[in-house]
Amino acid sequence: MSITRLNLQDFLQLAATNLVLDVRSPGEYAQAHIPNAISLPLFSDEERKIVGTAYKQESRQKAIKHGLKYFGSSMVGMVETVEAIFNLQKPKIAEEFSKVVLVHCWRGGMRSAAVAWLLDLYGFKVYTLIGGYKAYRHWVLKHFENNYNIKIIGGYTGSGKTPLLHQLQKNGEKIIDLEGLANHKGSAFGGLGVDPQPTQEMFENLLATALSKVENENEIIWIENESQRIGNLNIPAAFFNILRNKPLLFLNIPFEERLQHIVNDYGKFSNELLINAILRIKKRLGGLDTKNAINFLLEDNVEGCFRILLNYYDRGYWKSTSSRTNGEQLITTVDAATINEKENAKKIIEHARGNEQH
Repeated sequence: MSITRLNLQDFLQLAATNLVLDVRSPGEYAQAHIPNAISLPLFSDEERKIVGTAYKQESRQKAIKHGLKYFGSSMVGMVETVEAIFNLQKPKIAEEFSKVVLVHCWRGGMRSAAVAWLLDLYGFKVYTLIGGYKAYRHWVLKHFENNYNIKIIGGYTGSGKTPLLHQLQKNGEKIIDLEGLANHKGSAFGGLGVDPQPTQEMFENLLATALSKVENENEIIWIENESQRIGNLNIPAAFFNILRNKPLLFLNIPFEERLQHIVNDYGKFSNELLINAILRIKKRLGGLDTKNAINFLLEDNVEGCFRILLNYYDRGYWKSTSSRTNGEQLITTVDAATINEKENAKKIIEHARGNEQH
Protein backbone atom coordinates (compact mmCIF):
# COMPACT_ATOMS: atom_id res chain seq x y z
CA MET A 1 0.00 0.00 0.00
CA SER A 2 1.04 3.62 -0.41
CA ILE A 3 0.86 6.44 2.11
CA THR A 4 -1.52 9.25 1.13
CA ARG A 5 -1.06 12.81 2.36
CA LEU A 6 -4.32 14.67 2.89
CA ASN A 7 -5.30 18.28 3.35
CA LEU A 8 -7.11 19.10 6.58
CA GLN A 9 -10.67 18.94 5.25
CA ASP A 10 -10.19 15.49 3.73
CA PHE A 11 -8.33 14.31 6.83
CA LEU A 12 -11.15 15.41 9.15
CA GLN A 13 -13.75 13.83 6.89
CA LEU A 14 -11.99 10.47 7.14
CA ALA A 15 -11.34 11.02 10.86
CA ALA A 16 -15.09 10.96 11.52
CA THR A 17 -15.20 7.19 10.84
CA ASN A 18 -11.62 5.98 11.17
CA LEU A 19 -8.82 5.62 13.70
CA VAL A 20 -6.75 8.78 14.27
CA LEU A 21 -3.31 8.43 15.85
CA ASP A 22 -1.54 11.42 17.36
CA VAL A 23 2.18 10.56 17.39
CA ARG A 24 3.30 13.70 19.23
CA SER A 25 4.75 13.31 22.71
CA PRO A 26 2.49 12.58 25.73
CA GLY A 27 2.91 16.15 26.97
CA GLU A 28 1.84 17.64 23.65
CA TYR A 29 -1.21 15.36 23.53
CA ALA A 30 -2.18 16.18 27.13
CA GLN A 31 -2.05 19.90 26.33
CA ALA A 32 -4.62 19.44 23.55
CA HIS A 33 -5.40 17.21 20.59
CA ILE A 34 -7.88 16.61 17.82
CA PRO A 35 -11.04 15.30 19.53
CA ASN A 36 -11.22 11.47 19.44
CA ALA A 37 -7.57 11.14 18.39
CA ILE A 38 -5.66 8.46 20.29
CA SER A 39 -2.17 9.07 21.64
CA LEU A 40 0.56 6.91 20.08
CA PRO A 41 3.74 8.84 20.88
CA LEU A 42 6.78 8.18 18.75
CA PHE A 43 8.96 9.70 21.49
CA SER A 44 8.51 10.26 25.19
CA ASP A 45 8.68 13.87 26.39
CA GLU A 46 12.33 13.39 27.37
CA GLU A 47 13.24 11.69 24.08
CA ARG A 48 11.58 14.49 22.12
CA LYS A 49 13.63 17.01 24.07
CA ILE A 50 16.88 15.16 23.30
CA VAL A 51 16.07 14.86 19.59
CA GLY A 52 15.04 18.52 19.37
CA THR A 53 18.17 19.71 21.15
CA ALA A 54 20.37 17.64 18.84
CA TYR A 55 18.61 19.11 15.81
CA LYS A 56 19.10 22.70 16.99
CA GLN A 57 22.59 22.42 18.48
CA GLU A 58 24.26 19.73 16.34
CA SER A 59 22.71 18.66 13.05
CA ARG A 60 19.67 17.14 11.41
CA GLN A 61 21.58 13.91 10.88
CA LYS A 62 22.50 13.67 14.57
CA ALA A 63 18.86 14.23 15.55
CA ILE A 64 17.74 11.50 13.14
CA LYS A 65 20.23 9.04 14.64
CA HIS A 66 18.85 9.73 18.12
CA GLY A 67 15.34 9.34 16.78
CA LEU A 68 16.09 6.06 15.02
CA LYS A 69 17.55 4.64 18.22
CA TYR A 70 14.32 5.34 20.10
CA PHE A 71 12.09 4.38 17.17
CA GLY A 72 13.88 1.09 16.48
CA SER A 73 13.33 -0.25 19.97
CA SER A 74 9.63 0.63 19.95
CA MET A 75 8.56 -0.56 16.49
CA VAL A 76 7.07 -3.90 17.53
CA GLY A 77 5.30 -2.36 20.48
CA MET A 78 3.77 0.39 18.31
CA VAL A 79 2.43 -2.09 15.76
CA GLU A 80 0.97 -4.29 18.48
CA THR A 81 -0.62 -1.26 20.17
CA VAL A 82 -2.26 -0.15 16.93
CA GLU A 83 -3.52 -3.69 16.30
CA ALA A 84 -5.00 -3.85 19.79
CA ILE A 85 -6.70 -0.47 19.39
CA PHE A 86 -8.01 -1.39 15.97
CA ASN A 87 -9.29 -4.77 17.10
CA LEU A 88 -11.10 -3.12 19.99
CA GLN A 89 -12.72 -0.45 17.82
CA LYS A 90 -13.30 -2.50 14.66
CA PRO A 91 -13.82 -6.11 15.79
CA LYS A 92 -15.76 -7.17 12.69
CA ILE A 93 -12.90 -6.48 10.30
CA ALA A 94 -9.97 -7.03 12.65
CA GLU A 95 -8.40 -9.71 10.42
CA GLU A 96 -8.48 -7.65 7.24
CA PHE A 97 -5.40 -5.68 6.26
CA SER A 98 -7.38 -3.01 4.47
CA LYS A 99 -7.48 -1.19 7.81
CA VAL A 100 -7.47 2.59 7.54
CA VAL A 101 -5.31 4.57 9.95
CA LEU A 102 -4.84 8.34 10.04
CA VAL A 103 -1.57 9.64 11.49
CA HIS A 104 -0.44 13.14 12.37
CA CYS A 105 2.29 14.92 14.32
CA TRP A 106 2.94 18.63 14.99
CA ARG A 107 3.90 19.88 11.51
CA GLY A 108 3.30 16.80 9.38
CA GLY A 109 7.03 16.05 9.26
CA MET A 110 9.36 13.27 10.27
CA ARG A 111 7.44 11.86 13.24
CA SER A 112 4.25 11.14 11.32
CA ALA A 113 6.27 10.03 8.29
CA ALA A 114 8.19 7.48 10.39
CA VAL A 115 5.09 5.96 12.02
CA ALA A 116 3.21 6.04 8.71
CA TRP A 117 6.06 4.13 7.04
CA LEU A 118 6.00 1.47 9.75
CA LEU A 119 2.23 0.98 9.68
CA ASP A 120 2.15 0.99 5.88
CA LEU A 121 4.91 -1.63 5.85
CA TYR A 122 2.88 -3.80 8.21
CA GLY A 123 -0.23 -3.63 6.05
CA PHE A 124 -2.37 -0.72 7.17
CA LYS A 125 -3.77 1.83 4.73
CA VAL A 126 -2.22 5.03 6.08
CA TYR A 127 -3.13 8.68 5.60
CA THR A 128 -1.11 11.57 7.02
CA LEU A 129 -2.08 15.19 7.59
CA ILE A 130 -0.36 17.90 5.57
CA GLY A 131 0.76 20.56 8.02
CA GLY A 132 -0.02 18.35 11.03
CA TYR A 133 -1.67 19.55 14.22
CA LYS A 134 -0.43 23.08 13.51
CA ALA A 135 -2.69 23.22 10.43
CA TYR A 136 -5.55 21.92 12.55
CA ARG A 137 -5.09 24.75 15.06
CA HIS A 138 -5.32 27.33 12.27
CA TRP A 139 -8.61 25.69 11.27
CA VAL A 140 -9.83 25.87 14.89
CA LEU A 141 -9.13 29.57 15.29
CA LYS A 142 -10.80 30.43 11.96
CA HIS A 143 -14.09 29.02 13.25
CA PHE A 144 -14.35 31.73 15.90
CA GLU A 145 -14.55 34.50 13.29
CA ASN A 146 -17.66 33.35 11.40
CA ASN A 147 -20.94 35.22 11.88
CA TYR A 148 -23.22 32.30 12.79
CA ASN A 149 -27.00 32.53 13.15
CA ILE A 150 -26.90 32.30 16.94
CA LYS A 151 -29.69 32.85 19.43
CA ILE A 152 -28.82 33.22 23.10
CA ILE A 153 -30.85 31.78 25.97
CA GLY A 154 -30.58 34.02 29.02
CA GLY A 155 -32.10 33.98 32.45
CA TYR A 156 -31.19 34.50 36.08
CA THR A 157 -29.25 31.82 37.93
CA GLY A 158 -31.39 28.77 38.65
CA SER A 159 -33.67 29.18 35.63
CA GLY A 160 -32.87 25.72 34.27
CA LYS A 161 -31.18 27.07 31.14
CA THR A 162 -28.95 24.03 30.57
CA PRO A 163 -31.81 21.47 30.75
CA LEU A 164 -33.76 23.79 28.45
CA LEU A 165 -30.85 23.84 26.02
CA HIS A 166 -30.79 20.04 25.89
CA GLN A 167 -34.56 19.92 25.46
CA LEU A 168 -34.15 22.12 22.39
CA GLN A 169 -31.68 19.56 21.07
CA LYS A 170 -34.23 16.78 21.65
CA ASN A 171 -36.68 18.90 19.67
CA GLY A 172 -34.31 18.81 16.70
CA GLU A 173 -32.63 22.18 17.25
CA LYS A 174 -28.89 22.74 16.91
CA ILE A 175 -27.22 23.66 20.21
CA ILE A 176 -23.75 24.24 21.60
CA ASP A 177 -23.38 23.61 25.32
CA LEU A 178 -20.46 25.83 26.33
CA GLU A 179 -20.64 24.72 29.97
CA GLY A 180 -20.62 21.08 28.90
CA LEU A 181 -17.54 21.62 26.71
CA ALA A 182 -15.86 23.49 29.56
CA ASN A 183 -16.85 20.95 32.25
CA HIS A 184 -18.10 23.78 34.42
CA LYS A 185 -21.58 25.11 35.29
CA GLY A 186 -20.50 28.71 35.72
CA SER A 187 -20.27 30.74 38.94
CA ALA A 188 -18.09 29.96 41.95
CA PHE A 189 -20.10 26.76 42.46
CA GLY A 190 -19.85 25.55 38.86
CA GLY A 191 -16.97 23.15 39.43
CA LEU A 192 -18.83 21.09 42.03
CA GLY A 193 -19.70 17.57 40.93
CA VAL A 194 -18.10 17.77 37.48
CA ASP A 195 -14.90 16.38 35.94
CA PRO A 196 -11.75 18.56 35.79
CA GLN A 197 -11.79 21.19 33.09
CA PRO A 198 -9.89 20.70 29.84
CA THR A 199 -7.03 23.00 28.94
CA GLN A 200 -7.86 26.27 27.20
CA GLU A 201 -6.53 24.89 23.93
CA MET A 202 -8.57 21.70 24.21
CA PHE A 203 -11.70 23.71 25.01
CA GLU A 204 -11.13 25.70 21.82
CA ASN A 205 -10.70 22.46 19.83
CA LEU A 206 -13.97 21.09 21.19
CA LEU A 207 -15.81 24.35 20.48
CA ALA A 208 -14.50 24.53 16.91
CA THR A 209 -15.56 20.91 16.35
CA ALA A 210 -19.07 21.75 17.52
CA LEU A 211 -19.21 24.83 15.28
CA SER A 212 -17.95 22.84 12.28
CA LYS A 213 -21.10 20.70 12.43
CA VAL A 214 -23.28 23.65 11.47
CA GLU A 215 -24.40 22.70 7.97
CA ASN A 216 -25.45 26.09 6.61
CA GLU A 217 -25.20 29.73 7.60
CA ASN A 218 -28.96 30.08 8.13
CA GLU A 219 -29.20 27.22 10.64
CA ILE A 220 -30.02 28.52 14.12
CA ILE A 221 -27.57 27.64 16.89
CA TRP A 222 -28.87 27.94 20.45
CA ILE A 223 -26.27 28.89 23.07
CA GLU A 224 -26.68 29.69 26.75
CA ASN A 225 -25.74 33.20 27.84
CA GLU A 226 -22.33 33.12 29.51
CA SER A 227 -19.73 35.53 30.76
CA GLN A 228 -16.48 35.25 28.84
CA ARG A 229 -14.90 33.23 31.64
CA ILE A 230 -16.26 29.76 32.46
CA GLY A 231 -14.37 28.45 35.46
CA ASN A 232 -10.69 28.64 34.48
CA LEU A 233 -11.41 28.88 30.76
CA ASN A 234 -12.22 31.76 28.45
CA ILE A 235 -14.55 31.82 25.48
CA PRO A 236 -12.26 32.93 22.60
CA ALA A 237 -12.44 36.70 22.30
CA ALA A 238 -13.49 36.78 18.63
CA PHE A 239 -16.34 34.35 19.25
CA PHE A 240 -17.41 36.06 22.48
CA ASN A 241 -17.70 39.39 20.65
CA ILE A 242 -20.00 37.70 18.13
CA LEU A 243 -22.15 36.30 20.95
CA ARG A 244 -22.53 39.73 22.53
CA ASN A 245 -24.17 41.01 19.35
CA LYS A 246 -26.74 38.21 19.04
CA PRO A 247 -30.41 38.36 20.11
CA LEU A 248 -31.06 37.12 23.63
CA LEU A 249 -34.27 35.51 24.85
CA PHE A 250 -34.41 36.16 28.58
CA LEU A 251 -36.30 33.40 30.40
CA ASN A 252 -38.02 35.15 33.29
CA ILE A 253 -38.81 32.67 36.10
CA PRO A 254 -39.94 33.71 39.62
CA PHE A 255 -37.31 33.98 42.34
CA GLU A 256 -38.81 31.33 44.66
CA GLU A 257 -39.03 28.78 41.84
CA ARG A 258 -35.38 29.34 40.99
CA LEU A 259 -34.35 29.20 44.64
CA GLN A 260 -35.83 25.72 45.05
CA HIS A 261 -34.11 24.61 41.86
CA ILE A 262 -30.73 25.83 43.16
CA VAL A 263 -31.25 24.22 46.58
CA ASN A 264 -32.03 20.89 44.88
CA ASP A 265 -28.98 21.18 42.62
CA TYR A 266 -26.35 22.30 45.12
CA GLY A 267 -27.79 21.43 48.53
CA LYS A 268 -26.45 17.89 48.16
CA PHE A 269 -22.83 19.05 48.47
CA SER A 270 -20.96 19.15 51.75
CA ASN A 271 -20.76 22.33 53.82
CA GLU A 272 -17.00 22.37 53.32
CA LEU A 273 -17.29 22.53 49.53
CA LEU A 274 -20.04 25.13 49.66
CA ILE A 275 -18.20 27.33 52.16
CA ASN A 276 -15.03 27.22 50.04
CA ALA A 277 -17.08 28.33 47.04
CA ILE A 278 -18.64 31.17 49.04
CA LEU A 279 -15.22 32.36 50.20
CA ARG A 280 -14.08 32.60 46.56
CA ILE A 281 -16.62 35.40 45.99
CA LYS A 282 -16.22 37.02 49.42
CA LYS A 283 -14.95 40.36 48.09
CA ARG A 284 -17.85 40.81 45.68
CA LEU A 285 -20.47 39.31 47.99
CA GLY A 286 -19.47 41.51 50.88
CA GLY A 287 -18.40 40.65 54.41
CA LEU A 288 -21.85 40.66 56.01
CA ASP A 289 -23.57 38.53 53.35
CA THR A 290 -20.61 36.12 53.36
CA LYS A 291 -20.86 35.73 57.11
CA ASN A 292 -24.62 35.26 57.04
CA ALA A 293 -24.54 32.77 54.17
CA ILE A 294 -21.95 30.63 55.95
CA ASN A 295 -23.84 30.83 59.24
CA PHE A 296 -27.02 29.62 57.54
CA LEU A 297 -25.10 26.60 56.22
CA LEU A 298 -23.70 25.82 59.66
CA GLU A 299 -27.26 25.95 60.99
CA ASP A 300 -28.38 23.51 58.25
CA ASN A 301 -30.46 26.25 56.65
CA VAL A 302 -29.43 25.67 53.02
CA GLU A 303 -32.33 27.68 51.66
CA GLY A 304 -31.37 30.72 53.74
CA CYS A 305 -27.82 30.50 52.44
CA PHE A 306 -28.83 30.27 48.80
CA ARG A 307 -31.40 33.04 49.16
CA ILE A 308 -28.49 35.40 49.89
CA LEU A 309 -26.39 33.97 47.06
CA LEU A 310 -29.20 34.06 44.52
CA ASN A 311 -29.88 37.74 45.24
CA TYR A 312 -26.17 38.41 44.69
CA TYR A 313 -26.07 36.53 41.38
CA ASP A 314 -29.29 38.18 40.16
CA ARG A 315 -27.76 41.64 40.58
CA GLY A 316 -24.59 40.67 38.77
CA TYR A 317 -26.37 38.78 35.99
CA TRP A 318 -28.62 41.63 34.95
CA LYS A 319 -25.75 44.12 35.05
CA SER A 320 -23.75 41.88 32.72
CA THR A 321 -26.69 41.14 30.42
CA SER A 322 -27.81 44.74 30.02
CA SER A 323 -24.24 45.79 29.13
CA ARG A 324 -24.31 43.76 25.92
CA THR A 325 -22.99 45.53 22.83
CA ASN A 326 -26.45 46.54 21.67
CA GLY A 327 -27.87 47.08 25.12
CA GLU A 328 -31.45 45.96 25.66
CA GLN A 329 -32.58 46.30 22.04
CA LEU A 330 -31.75 42.65 21.31
CA ILE A 331 -33.24 41.28 24.56
CA THR A 332 -36.68 39.66 24.50
CA THR A 333 -38.26 38.59 27.79
CA VAL A 334 -40.03 35.23 27.85
CA ASP A 335 -42.14 34.80 31.00
CA ALA A 336 -42.46 31.32 32.51
CA ALA A 337 -44.10 30.38 35.80
CA THR A 338 -42.07 27.20 36.43
CA ILE A 339 -38.91 25.39 35.41
CA ASN A 340 -40.39 23.00 32.88
CA GLU A 341 -37.95 22.48 30.03
CA LYS A 342 -40.52 21.01 27.62
CA GLU A 343 -42.95 23.89 28.03
CA ASN A 344 -40.25 26.51 28.15
CA ALA A 345 -38.59 25.12 25.00
CA LYS A 346 -41.88 25.60 23.16
CA LYS A 347 -42.13 29.19 24.41
CA ILE A 348 -38.54 29.98 23.45
CA ILE A 349 -38.95 28.58 19.93
CA GLU A 350 -42.28 30.41 19.41
CA HIS A 351 -40.72 33.73 20.41
CA ALA A 352 -37.65 33.13 18.22
CA ARG A 353 -39.64 32.16 15.13
CA GLY A 354 -42.14 34.97 15.71
CA ASN A 355 -39.39 37.58 15.89
CA GLU A 356 -37.80 36.20 12.73
CA GLN A 357 -41.06 36.60 10.82
CA HIS A 358 -41.27 40.23 11.89
